[in-house]
Amino acid sequence: MMAAIAAAEAGHRTVLAEQNEKLGKKLYITGKGRGNFTNAADIGDFFDKTVSNSKFLYSALYGFSNQSLLTFFEENGLKWKEERGGRIFPESDHASDVTKALTKALQRAGVEVRLNTRVVRIVTEKGDSADRISGVRVVTERRAKDKQYGVTQNADAGGEFLAADHIIVATGGLSYPATGSTGDGFRFAEALDIETKTAYPALVPLETAEDDIPQMQGLALKNVTLTISGGKKKVYDGFGELLFTHFGVSGPLVLSASSRLTKGLAEGKQYKAVIDLKPALTEQMLDERLQRQIAEYRKKDFSHFFEGLVPRKMQKVLAGRTQIEPERKIGSLTKDERRRIVSLLKGFSFTVTGTRGFSEAIITQGGIAVREIDPTTMYAKKYKGLSFAGEVIDVDALTGGFNLQIAFSTGYLAGSSIA
Repeated sequence: MMAAIAAAEAGHRTVLAEQNEKLGKKLYITGKGRGNFTNAADIGDFFDKTVSNSKFLYSALYGFSNQSLLTFFEENGLKWKEERGGRIFPESDHASDVTKALTKALQRAGVEVRLNTRVVRIVTEKGDSADRISGVRVVTERRAKDKQYGVTQNADAGGEFLAADHIIVATGGLSYPATGSTGDGFRFAEALDIETKTAYPALVPLETAEDDIPQMQGLALKNVTLTISGGKKKVYDGFGELLFTHFGVSGPLVLSASSRLTKGLAEGKQYKAVIDLKPALTEQMLDERLQRQIAEYRKKDFSHFFEGLVPRKMQKVLAGRTQIEPERKIGSLTKDERRRIVSLLKGFSFTVTGTRGFSEAIITQGGIAVREIDPTTMYAKKYKGLSFAGEVIDVDALTGGFNLQIAFSTGYLAGSSIA
């Protein structure tokens, strides 16, 4: 949408081909439906939050920054607010308002929007110095209900050639395929002999090996520290919120961590993760807290030891990991056993074995190789009349609105750069 708006505002007759039945389908699920569309951080900080190919984004982010984006939305009727971590949301808490503002801008710019229109092929022709784009082949997709299975099927209603002087591919990656991110952009690139980097699910929940993790399903931990290592090398360290699930772990900390692990996990590596359940306490302070717990609970069985120290769902798991008999009296705990408990609370560990799939991934890591694209214009280097924008490119960032800003910035640069 941003690419189309920028192209139209630059004076071009612009057609937006959208394969879905409505615009901005993925926007509706960002920020848990509230629409975290950018971040208030200094634009220079965006590069630190970018996991893959941050330098490639220099022209895009400085050319159309988060402040430029906020001004754009204000001009199109969207009121916004800033929350923890600099996250920017619509004031209404409705992601649909972001789409409404973009739709308004599309209309004002005179963009022709064609819904239910899927591009199936990019058409090229020979040029004097390089092959150039001549247009696209599209199909209109009728949406027909399958009464037997209650699902929607697509029916090809015939193809159509749309001539064009320039094409911007902004198809997204593979994450949340139900929203239309089905890898079309990667297939277009491969058909044109444009290099793509292997796609991985990123900002995605992680799977774990230990049997006791699923016992805590649904438990959210706040204000904890998560550290993940591969061998002797620390690959992630963060503070925030984490959620236990039936398959492993999720939540903001884990999603951010996953982007550092996806390629290694895909290659069969495993990682050791450690949660500090009491980051505000030193080991000495925590030991003093445990001594008070022992004095207060001395006549109770050890199975009650963690009451008041950790959430209920975690108490049995921690007790099991100490290997102390549940019927032992708390007053009989030794100094060494107390130290073991301190180490457990400051270092609850588990093994990360894999990620969930693209259907649960917020973004895609990988895509069109940045060496194939001019970072100052988003032009493809091998073809005249072709640009790429957004998640289809091999750039990705951490959570907090950074990925959507990258989409808006690269989209604006691609649209405004067309000669």
